[in-house]
Amino acid sequence: MSAEILHHPAATVAAHDGSGDEHHHDAGGNAIFGFWIYLMNDCILFATLFATYVVLSASVAGGPSGKEIFELPYVLVETFCLLISSVTYGFAMLAYYRKNQSQVMGWLAVTFVFGAVFIGMEINEFLHLIHQGWGPDRSGFLSGFFTLVGTHGLHVLSGLVWMLVLMLQIHNKGLTAKSGTRLMCLGLFWHFLDIIWICVFTVVYLMGALA
Repeated sequence: MSAEILHHPAATVAAHDGSGDEHHHDAGGNAIFGFWIYLMNDCILFATLFATYVVLSASVAGGPSGKEIFELPYVLVETFCLLISSVTYGFAMLAYYRKNQSQVMGWLAVTFVFGAVFIGMEINEFLHLIHQGWGPDRSGFLSGFFTLVGTHGLHVLSGLVWMLVLMLQIHNKGLTAKSGTRLMCLGLFWHFLDIIWICVFTVVYLMGALA
C-alpha cells in the first residue's frame, strides 16, 4: 500500500513541486540578471548618441538652432506622460504581487495609453520639423537630434509592443511565475527609458532652448 501511494502521480507531482519552484526561481533570476546586462549595453549606445549630439549641437550650417525650434511647454507634456506611465507601471507591479489580475491588466492598459500619447506627440513633433524643412539632412545639429530622440522613441515603441504581447499572455494564461519575470524585465526597461528621457529633456531640449 505504501509503495502504491509513493508511486501515485499526485504524490510524484507533490514531491517535485518544491524543486520545480526553485528551478523557476533560479531561471527567473538569471533572466533578470541577463536583462541588466542588456541595459548596460543600451547605456553605452545612448552615451555614444549623447556624445555625438553634443559634438554636433553647434553645427547648424546656417539653419535653425534648438532655441528656435524647441517648444518647452509641448515637450513638458511629453515628459509628464512618460513619467506618469512609469508610476502606473509601478501600480501594475504592486497588483501583480497581490495576484490581482484585473488590476494588473488595468494599470498596464493605462501605462500603454500614456506611452502611446508620448509616441504620438514625438511623431507629430518630427513631422512638424520636417514640414518646416528642418529634417535630419538639414544640419549636423538636426542629424544628431533626430538620431538621439528617434532612437529613444523606437525603444519606447518596442516597449509598447512588448507590453501588448505581455497583456495578451496574462489574459490567456493568468498571472504565472513566468509572466512575473517578464513584468519585472519590462519594468526595468520602462524605468530605464524614463531615466534616458530625463537626460534627453535636460541636455537636448532644456539646454538647447535656454542656450
